Amino acid sequence: MYCRSRGVLWVSFAVLALTSCVRQPAASKSERIAILRFENLSPDGSLSWMGRAFSEVIASQLAAVPLIPALSSVRLHSYDRLLGTHPVSAPGISAESTQAILAGATRAVYGEYTVRNNKLEASVTIEDLRTHHMLGAFTVSAPAGDVLGAANEIAHQIDSKAASYPTRSGAALSAYIRALESTDAALMEQSLPLAIQADPDFAAPYRLLAQERVQRGDRAGASAIIEQALARGERIPALERARLQVQAAEISLDPKARETALLQMVKLDSADPVAWRALGETAMSRHEFRQAMEGLQKAAELEPGDAGTWNLLGYAATYAGDLAAGTNAVRRYQALAPNGANPLDSLGDIHLASGKLEEANKFYAEAFQKDPNFLNQGDLLKGAIARLFAGDLASADREANRYLDARAQAKDPLLEFRRSQWMWLTGRRKEAYQRLQAFAAATENTPLRDGSSHADAQLSLWSLILGDRTAAQQLAAKSVRIASPAARGNGIVAGFLAMPPASASEWSVRAEQAFGGPQQTSIRNFALSYALLVNSEFKPAQLLLKQSWEGGGPVVDEGLPVVLAWSLLEDGKAQEAAPLLRFNPVANANGLTPYATFYLPRIFYLRGLLAEKEGRTSDAAAEYKRFLTLSGDTPFIWGEEKKARR
Repeated sequence: MYCRSRGVLWVSFAVLALTSCVRQPAASKSERIAILRFENLSPDGSLSWMGRAFSEVIASQLAAVPLIPALSSVRLHSYDRLLGTHPVSAPGISAESTQAILAGATRAVYGEYTVRNNKLEASVTIEDLRTHHMLGAFTVSAPAGDVLGAANEIAHQIDSKAASYPTRSGAALSAYIRALESTDAALMEQSLPLAIQADPDFAAPYRLLAQERVQRGDRAGASAIIEQALARGERIPALERARLQVQAAEISLDPKARETALLQMVKLDSADPVAWRALGETAMSRHEFRQAMEGLQKAAELEPGDAGTWNLLGYAATYAGDLAAGTNAVRRYQALAPNGANPLDSLGDIHLASGKLEEANKFYAEAFQKDPNFLNQGDLLKGAIARLFAGDLASADREANRYLDARAQAKDPLLEFRRSQWMWLTGRRKEAYQRLQAFAAATENTPLRDGSSHADAQLSLWSLILGDRTAAQQLAAKSVRIASPAARGNGIVAGFLAMPPASASEWSVRAEQAFGGPQQTSIRNFALSYALLVNSEFKPAQLLLKQSWEGGGPVVDEGLPVVLAWSLLEDGKAQEAAPLLRFNPVANANGLTPYATFYLPRIFYLRGLLAEKEGRTSDAAAEYKRFLTLSGDTPFIWGEEKKARR
């Protein structure tokens, strides 16, 4: 399984090299170094902010000498969600070393500082995190309070090519670092404007202040602060401007502007793994898998300890047509997370998608054995679906029953809903419909009424597929009526789909009326495209489905490529449909969505139709047979049965 992060991109990474100033062996391509928070040995607690300032300044200055990539404190502290947080005054060697190792660092720079005789004195140690051997040590001094001067001296001791830090204002640095280490929004709103006032050309405070405002829902305020920074023009360095432009695009939800800014970032700093990964994820969201693969490969090369990048690369390579490369990437992920079930689940996914169904079954079984509670036993469900795609209904049923038994032991309130879904998708539609009706009736006036609403929404969609629009309308209305506000979504969509037949233009008007809110674009396009499909308006449906598939927005349902292929085949575009039907959809491990009924078992019919158009007669017959077996005991409203039996 993979997840796509959608938060504000926050990049403050640096890279450094170690030279003869501190005698070191030649660095290998896999070396990474972390600059840890320095420890305050003085009795003056008000100087503790300098500990973070040392690490931030040194890492930034060494960014211009990328022999050994460095991990900034922002990157290190991304692991706090796994390890918990430490007091901000805790020394980095005790509070950040585990984060450094998790982030893939092989070496660490850390130190201590104090004020003595009106001098700021700092001692520095460089350690190999694998052997715990000290690779170098030295001391520096500067006038009391001049942390910029001391950090500058340390950076140049490590490498004489160290660049200048983006500000020479001690006041700006102090205000910025105090805000960086604070979780108090009021203090940040107070400190960061002071940093900006002290040095208007120091970009970091602008970025942090904008991030803080986004987190509390003030996008307008965040945009204003980024615009203020960009107005400084070339007084802010080009790379910092590119970072600001990435943030501006993310605040305004402009994916094209974000990609443009990311491309500028990697042009200016080709050693930034975060930007490369973001570019890879952007291409992947548009299903441009070869381009995604290239960006993620670069990110993995630069930061080989990032397990998530290897996992994403596995999916990108697989969908780019290179299962071997995808498998190798997920194996690298597995080496970094040997105790987790997710690498095995990912191996199952990429083999299921590629049609290597026996291998997919093996990996899903291993994932379940590794962690029976992972994804709510979802690997058993995925294994059942893999067997379904292999055409082994008996084996699929056995695995589905294992999944349902596991959900029963977990006291899943939607157990009967899940059982009915499986029966429907495997051809026992009349029994599935009756069982789900009984479940909806039994839970309607209980604390499980949202489950009843969910069942009614599914029944509405099934009724629509069976050609009973009146029942579909009634069930959708009931679903919405009994649901809590948070559980009405599927009922609302089902009710929309069940509206009386109309022209494509009328459906568009209806969609604007039903889903006209500024945050409802994705669900509006989803509902409208499915309504057009249900009403055989394939050409306008195709335009919307293409927009969803290629636009880079969130995909509402894993069946999107199948229904897009449906619209293309009905429009005589078999060549365009073919790549969309190449891969098997990977179901959500948390359970089949209500809309799975639109692509299962339809995918087999569409593959048969494509094979027939391409002259592969025996393949077409096999796919049609599978479709008819799983379609079961109910009528067809789009003429599929007649076409499949001819």
